[in-house]
Amino acid sequence: MVGRYHRSMKKKKKDGTSKRDVKKRLKQTSLSSTSTRRSPRVTKGTPASIHPLEAKIIQALSKEALTFSEILKLLHVHAKEHDLCKKIFKQLERSGAIISVRGDRFTIPKTADLFTGIIQVHATGSAHVLSLHGKEPDLFISSENTHTALHGDLVVARFIEHRQPHHRGMVSRKMRREGEIIRILERSEKPIIGTFQHSKNFSYVIADDPRFTHNLYLGGETLGAKVGDKVVAVLERWENRHNSPEGKLLEVLGSPVNPEVAMLSIIKKHQLPVAFPNDVLRDASSFDSLLRPSDLVGREDLRSRPIITIDPEDARDFDDAIEVQSTENGWDISVHIADVAHYVLPGTALDQEAQLRGNSVYLVDRVIPMLPEHLSNGLCSLRPNEDRLAFSVFATINHAGRVDHVRFARTVIRSIARLSYQQALMMLEHPPKDSLSERVHMAWACSSVLRQRRFDQGALDLDMPEVKVWLDEKGVPTKLERIENDISHQLIEELMLLANELVARHLTRTQQPTLYRVHEKPDASKLEEYRELVASYGVKAGDLSHRGELQKFLNGLQGKAFESALKIGLLKSLKRARYTPDPIGHFGLQKKDYTHFTSPIRRYADLITHRALAKQLGLVPTGPSSRELPKIGDHISLTERTASDAEKESIRLKKLDYFEAQQHPKKQIRFQAQVIEARNYGLFIELPDAMISGLIPLSTMDDDFYLFDALHARLVGRKKKRIFSAGDLLQVVVEKVDRWKQQVDFRIVSPNSSH
Repeated sequence: MVGRYHRSMKKKKKDGTSKRDVKKRLKQTSLSSTSTRRSPRVTKGTPASIHPLEAKIIQALSKEALTFSEILKLLHVHAKEHDLCKKIFKQLERSGAIISVRGDRFTIPKTADLFTGIIQVHATGSAHVLSLHGKEPDLFISSENTHTALHGDLVVARFIEHRQPHHRGMVSRKMRREGEIIRILERSEKPIIGTFQHSKNFSYVIADDPRFTHNLYLGGETLGAKVGDKVVAVLERWENRHNSPEGKLLEVLGSPVNPEVAMLSIIKKHQLPVAFPNDVLRDASSFDSLLRPSDLVGREDLRSRPIITIDPEDARDFDDAIEVQSTENGWDISVHIADVAHYVLPGTALDQEAQLRGNSVYLVDRVIPMLPEHLSNGLCSLRPNEDRLAFSVFATINHAGRVDHVRFARTVIRSIARLSYQQALMMLEHPPKDSLSERVHMAWACSSVLRQRRFDQGALDLDMPEVKVWLDEKGVPTKLERIENDISHQLIEELMLLANELVARHLTRTQQPTLYRVHEKPDASKLEEYRELVASYGVKAGDLSHRGELQKFLNGLQGKAFESALKIGLLKSLKRARYTPDPIGHFGLQKKDYTHFTSPIRRYADLITHRALAKQLGLVPTGPSSRELPKIGDHISLTERTASDAEKESIRLKKLDYFEAQQHPKKQIRFQAQVIEARNYGLFIELPDAMISGLIPLSTMDDDFYLFDALHARLVGRKKKRIFSAGDLLQVVVEKVDRWKQQVDFRIVSPNSSH
């Protein structure tokens, strides 16, 4: 589960709520200012601690609806604190934690049978309202009940009824809760990216996002925009669905045929902070490129050890290095992680910027790092043949995969080799021929035992291939390469998972405050809905709320035509992993204690863990504040989601560019496709090598007149009796690319290979 649960591949890195959304909407995170650039940098952009009055106000309102005056009296708030209490009260109201009812009285949403959260709109027009902290099931909203709410808005919904959901034309046996949006507490401040258009009397923007189905009519200056230009706009007013939304133009990006403009659109949409403020750059550049003697004080010197790194071929930020030695009873392993906490101290400009960003963002053509390059690709990166500071985990593993001994230490290392995954895989596929390849084989021997033990204990295998998009010097995609989670990736994955677990277990046992990576059990109703989806594919599944049945089901999907579709569907049915100070376990990994420790160059959560471990070991005087951790966890959980959305969007954009270029009749490339499903209007297919799905419209299948056999879920030719059904392998070419719908249609160019 390298992508979703653990270590996103650094080549690109594991919906879209932006940083401005975080700061404005979740006032629980107390993020100030809607600007992503700040001066001076005191505490702006960083989560603040929770005031005790917040909990007292919520507790009081959970029992009965009260006015503000009644709250002051009930809580015995001193006159000097009235203004502070009023400020906290307003923050709670803006965040949706409390809500007004019956005029000037307030209560919590649950008491009033209301639901507060962030609305996530789907391409179909329907939506889900997501609980702010993931503690309640999502609430479904049909398209007619979203009213004027837009994706990312903070809303209040009213429960209206339970209905039977539909899956691919089949009616579910179960009921689900539905709601209706009754109030928009706060608009998402995420801008609208789209195409500028002009008619005789007015100008408007056609949004790129298919979830924004209305044209945005513009008032004010058009900033010299030309028809067809990609622009940035913002919604100013939309009172009801009978009127058109109105907004204003903020920026003209340029022609959409320019690859730079296309990628800039994604950056602007998600409000990703690209440039670092000057004070952050000054902080980073203040460190010498070479280690000083004072840097080595109190560290174990491991520079003579045969330590190696294994990373993607194009990686530049090397977080982790390993060493594995065979012993009579198993293996001695050491996992060495870049000691970012040595450089990024709490409260500094560097720290505040890293916390605001939350994580690095790996777009197809660039990296937007969490830390300035002098640190991320320089001092902190565990480059070969260079002295580097590390925080190390040492463990003794027996042949059964059990940990017999563990310890932690700050170290100085000097990697002897930087291997790519391809190089490591080549070594593993052949007998060892030198000491380096022998060490790689030893490492895999240990990792394979750890991996088998992990799945034996109930971990879910949700690994899926990824696609790397190769670009030319102009940013134009030239090739799509499928990247498998092969044994070279699994080798590193298992050692990192183990290090994360061992650190989490130690911090839990010693009760040291930190952030954990948690993944809660899925809601039974969600799994039942998913089971209905599975049934619509003609697949039988047992009670998926039982881990054994879920494992059995996933194993049975391997090699099936709809494996990717159903795995993606399952991921959507599971809760999102998030960061919290409470060690409540990780469902997907089947781990009681789990944290993120192994990627502090690109994840702020890992930096928090390093500080906590250093404090527990007595290496630093203070550690993360338990009062601040909940807010930080909420914040970086959201920045992670933003980064993930932006990364996926950049890949999808470049895939569309690639397939659009294949429409030229003289240079069309044939692709192998597999039929996922036959419908009465065509064939849904997947291109395994490109990891993209598409449609072969019935209108393009002109060699015969095809009839849909609903009973057997197949298309049958009336004259030639050719049959198309799930699992068939076909050769196809691109027929059409719809950039607005982000869909690709294909056409068959060779006979069905299965019938």
